[in-house]
Amino acid sequence: MLERAVRVAREAGCRPVVVVLGAHYVQVLGNSVLGDVVPVINDEWEEGMASSIRLGVRALKLADRDAEGVLLMTCDQPAVTVKHLDRLMMRVEVKASRYAGKNGVPAFFPAKYFDELTALKGDTGARELLAEAQYEELENGELDVDTVKDLERARELFG
Repeated sequence: MLERAVRVAREAGCRPVVVVLGAHYVQVLGNSVLGDVVPVINDEWEEGMASSIRLGVRALKLADRDAEGVLLMTCDQPAVTVKHLDRLMMRVEVKASRYAGKNGVPAFFPAKYFDELTALKGDTGARELLAEAQYEELENGELDVDTVKDLERARELFG
């Protein structure tokens, strides 16, 4: 799923692609072909999503000082497509994905939000920043693959 997420991000024009890895990073890196991604190891993964966002945005700023923004995404949402990411990145303001009646990731943040993103704490990630954001509907976006049952559902929906 990580390889798919990286491929979709690249096809949407994201450069560089920063991948933040946590608890099982050795396994993930050893079993994935990720090409030219910028890998970042998050030793504070137990804190939650905010620690990954902070590290990822910092790595992006180092890799591309002229980055116009950042597209935050997870690797376990099989509904995400290149077209959806393209629609998110057509904004000059924050734009979220919307599913299950809430705004979430993937989401695009212009560079002017980098300081706020690198100051996030806890497991809620950027939820507060996305609450009032414009959004694009993401059909089946609530499906994230955490279990074998989730994977079976993803295969039913997406092949």
